[in-house]
Amino acid sequence: MEKHTNSFVPEAILDEIIEKHKGKPGMLLTTLEEVQEKNPLKYLPGETLTKISQKMNVPYTQVYGVATFYSFFNLKPQGKHSIVVCRGTACHTKGSKGLLDEISTVFGIKSGDIDSEQSVTTPDNEFTIKTVACFGQCAQSPVVAVDNIIYSNVNSQKLLKILSKVRTEKNAPKTKITL
Repeated sequence: MEKHTNSFVPEAILDEIIEKHKGKPGMLLTTLEEVQEKNPLKYLPGETLTKISQKMNVPYTQVYGVATFYSFFNLKPQGKHSIVVCRGTACHTKGSKGLLDEISTVFGIKSGDIDSEQSVTTPDNEFTIKTVACFGQCAQSPVVAVDNIIYSNVNSQKLLKILSKVRTEKNAPKTKITL
């Protein structure tokens, strides 16, 4: 379902980022963070990881290991907007699975494609849908974050209003949201 678009950080910017962090504690981690942020699709393509490995003289396995260990790194293109659904016990018992199923329906994603180990990006790269184990806001479950804004006590109607609001904002996607 995902549209895989090669989107790279220009070599000059990559060199600048590496030079800025060279010799500092945590240089690999901070380099990867900044490079991902500079990528228009907010991810680290394999080619970029290879270049970082070569330029920093760090084994590729170490670069890849760091990129896959931390959940905030993305190895696949991310959408302009993010939707994160909590799948913790409290949220699950209050209906987060139903919200996730509804999101899947809205965006035409096959049921079961979204689970705690992956994210799914719409073909137009407008939305990335993810799950998390817990937001730590169990008393306000179910919880959904849209573009880093956390919404609590979310039901189907509230979810559709949130998604419609995102869609109608100035730089919003053209993805049609209907049920």
